[in-house]
Amino acid sequence: MTEFSVLMVLFHGGPTPLGELSERILLTGASTTYTVKKLEKRGLIARESRSEDRRIVMGIITEKGRVLARKIFPLHAKDLVEAMHHLSTEEKNAAAQLLRKLRGLAPNER
Repeated sequence: MTEFSVLMVLFHGGPTPLGELSERILLTGASTTYTVKKLEKRGLIARESRSEDRRIVMGIITEKGRVLARKIFPLHAKDLVEAMHHLSTEEKNAAAQLLRKLRGLAPNER
């Protein structure tokens, strides 16, 4: 799931600093680095330092990563829809409320 999350952030959000990526998927820096290295070895993403500040490393999805993301995202969405069918209306409303709250938090509050 972590690798999927990294791919989806980069697929939908474009090049992203690895520090911000950690915040968005709620992982420690070390866990993010480990996951990024695994995806990089598979040719799904690349890391690139910014020319203006070499300390900032960007995660960038490759064409191979985009192809995979386009293939697996619909399957993931279908799985979510199927999972939602098992929740009561009250549970769906509670989940939606929690997701709205999480979306509204500042990155340092997540």
